Amino acid sequence: MPQQGRDLEASSRALEARWHDDIPISAAMGIAVSGYDGARLELRAALAPNVNVHGTAFAGSLFSLASLCGWGLLHLQLEGRGLAGSIVFVEGSIRCLKPVRDDVQANCEWPPAAESALAGLGCGDRARFLLTTRLHCGGALAAEFRGEYALKLVGG
Repeated sequence: MPQQGRDLEASSRALEARWHDDIPISAAMGIAVSGYDGARLELRAALAPNVNVHGTAFAGSLFSLASLCGWGLLHLQLEGRGLAGSIVFVEGSIRCLKPVRDDVQANCEWPPAAESALAGLGCGDRARFLLTTRLHCGGALAAEFRGEYALKLVGG
């Protein structure tokens, strides 16, 4: 059964702390969890540490933010069910739609197909998950990312 309430907030903060400890560039990029409701993870990052030579967000930073958003959502889905697994980012693509000239927000929603795939897994099983992360700036869609993540369930 997925987590609720304060457990979601605690899980969000623990995820952010893990990234900042284990992936130091995530802290340097200013990546922070801004919300998690059990089905949708939202991250934010400031423009200043991610700016390129044009004064807009560096596409590599947007890609990193988006890939972490998908990875984080899958991690939180496992945790919410009391499961443990090894999650590996396999591949991804980003489509930039407009220049990002301010702080950016990323969000990834847990799709029904992923729910079905996760529900059918047992210890030692492997699966792949395709997740879409959308990046917004100033309320407008700025980029869309599709990422593939491999999971090996190691406990339950």
